[in-house]
Amino acid sequence: MRKDLRDAALVAVAVTVLGVALGLLWLWLAPRVPLIADDKAVFLKDTEGEEAIGGDGTFILLALGLGALSAAAVFLFRRKGGIALVVGLAIGSLLGSVLAWRLGVWLGPNQDVVAAAKAAGPGVTFDAPLKLDAKGALLAWPVAAMAVHLGLTALFGPRDPDPVWQVPQLDPGPGKPDSSGL
Repeated sequence: MRKDLRDAALVAVAVTVLGVALGLLWLWLAPRVPLIADDKAVFLKDTEGEEAIGGDGTFILLALGLGALSAAAVFLFRRKGGIALVVGLAIGSLLGSVLAWRLGVWLGPNQDVVAAAKAAGPGVTFDAPLKLDAKGALLAWPVAAMAVHLGLTALFGPRDPDPVWQVPQLDPGPGKPDSSGL
């Protein structure tokens, strides 16, 4: 039991640290939302642009990929699995998602849109803050990790031995005829 808990903690910490990679990839690959300001307000430069939803989609796709990779790595690390290991993978991937989200927002463009607009000046394009509008995207990594780990365990995990079925022989007893009619 101690080895299982140690391995689960190790997996949880390692997968959580991968959240840094997810956050940096999200920051690098997510499309920027261009804003423009005049003297009175801040506007989207392209009102029909899809950059805002693209940020959420980029996070989800990266999280799904890291979920599959982390599940495969955990399966290869300890093939026989165990509930503690799977719980460690789930907790680590959820914490990794939250870490990635907060890191991407922190390192991304300025969160104070008014200050960024004043710094850019009127009529100059600047980037909107990086944000994750669909908070359910934080579950993409844990769900992918659990699904892939379950699939790998079902396909390639150790099998339980087949049960040996024994048919009991009925003994009619001494002097009693056999019920089979023979």
